[in-house]
Amino acid sequence: MKTYILVVTKPGTSENVVKAIKDKVKEVVQADSVWGRYDAILTIEAPTLEKITEIVYKVVASHPEIVHTETAIAL
Repeated sequence: MKTYILVVTKPGTSENVVKAIKDKVKEVVQADSVWGRYDAILTIEAPTLEKITEIVYKVVASHPEIVHTETAIAL
């Protein structure tokens, strides 16, 4: 399953957040710091919805520099 996570971070922290998550989560196939409404976009590929849920809640949303996330699962 491919999943996109749109991330809002605390000001000036997006590049650190992207690096930390890329280093921590092997399922991250791409992670970019971006300009616009969101500060980063993560692309994750995981075999199950349970694994995606674990990554989103235990790793991404719990990161202290992340303010908000939106998750989009590709069909």
